[in-house]
Amino acid sequence: MKKLLFLSAVVSLLFLWEACASKSRPMATSPFVKVNAEGQFVRDGKPYYFVGTNFWYGPILASQGQGGDRARLHKELDFLQGIGVTNLRVLVGADGENGVPTRVQPSLQTAPGVYNDTLLDGLDYFMAELGKRNMTAVLYLNNSWEWSGGYSVYLQWAGHGKAVVPAVDGWPAYMEYVKQYQQSDSAKALFAEHVRYIVTRTNRYTGKKYADDPALMAWQIGNEPRAFSEENKVPFAHWMAEVAAQIKSLDANHMVASGSEGSWGCEGDIALFEQVHADPNIDYLNIHIWPYNWGWVKEDSLLEMLPQAKENTRKYIEEHLAVGAKYKKPVVLEEFGFPRDGFQFSKGTPTVARDAYYEYVFDLIRQERDRGGLFAGCNFWGWGGFAEQTPGHIYWVPGDDYTGDPAQEQQGLNSVFASDSTTVRIIRTENEKLR
Repeated sequence: MKKLLFLSAVVSLLFLWEACASKSRPMATSPFVKVNAEGQFVRDGKPYYFVGTNFWYGPILASQGQGGDRARLHKELDFLQGIGVTNLRVLVGADGENGVPTRVQPSLQTAPGVYNDTLLDGLDYFMAELGKRNMTAVLYLNNSWEWSGGYSVYLQWAGHGKAVVPAVDGWPAYMEYVKQYQQSDSAKALFAEHVRYIVTRTNRYTGKKYADDPALMAWQIGNEPRAFSEENKVPFAHWMAEVAAQIKSLDANHMVASGSEGSWGCEGDIALFEQVHADPNIDYLNIHIWPYNWGWVKEDSLLEMLPQAKENTRKYIEEHLAVGAKYKKPVVLEEFGFPRDGFQFSKGTPTVARDAYYEYVFDLIRQERDRGGLFAGCNFWGWGGFAEQTPGHIYWVPGDDYTGDPAQEQQGLNSVFASDSTTVRIIRTENEKLR
């Protein structure tokens, strides 16, 4: 009996030792970006806060066909890494035929299930180069807007008539056309096939499945997905949930994000935004902020109206942080831009107002980091880097360098070039503070 009591005591001591030891061990680390129980991003066992950028054209630049320039790609990635920008938001590829005004060229998916293999090769090469530099990408798969196809092209493929182009047919006609998307099961089914094809892809340069690649931070359903009408709110929320579940069923390692603008992109309905982001398959919250597009500043008063833009920015972020706190999910301001001074577009134009706005946003992230908050990062729009502007071209045409501004916008309007020394210095300084 004494022997049994002794053995029992030994076993109890061993369990107690193991419990104490396990608490003192460091938490298991992962190269994948995840969300912890407190609602913070973590990577390699550490909190992950970032100042990143939008680099939608990266896979085109990485290709060996039209628009490809791998020497420039390497230069851009090395420069970004050097200023601490290691998180990039990237378009997987455009949809539809080439040659449409204001649409990204060349197109990745030229017809349902028909892909430009040169651009798929570019996507693979791009992701491999990110992995070499320990950088991460958020890859978005769809778009509400015409500049990469998205909704309008899937509707055309599904038999809803020729896709409407805003620059040709006007914005009212475009909005009326794309609001059909949420009611079109056939258009959404075509997109589901695209999701399956891309998410299950294996990178030909690394031999890794995309699902196993830590260079991927998250899959994103689309760029600024919208319902486009009151009657579409319910089917829109259902569709977002369906796509998120589909992605999770194909890839258990990576986060899924919506790509939402916030309440602005949910018909002004914060409850709809909350419904979409309460879904357990949506890992974090996205918002976008466009002070000029939303009327917070004017062309002739960018600096004068800057205090109003800052105040509105703070309120918009706080409104969505409240939703994040409710579900313990981080918030990323993944798109924001500010025009160059004087509403000019050329490199060398001063960026005093933009710099002040950027600094304000970056400081909000750092303050959140210091208190372990949920405002976890941002991606400014967009990286123009070493692009050369074509004299006399306000809008992009094939053969021009990609600047970061899509084809339907003035080239240089919101782009940050490597030569924008004051802006680059602010970005570098803020990223150093976040380390």
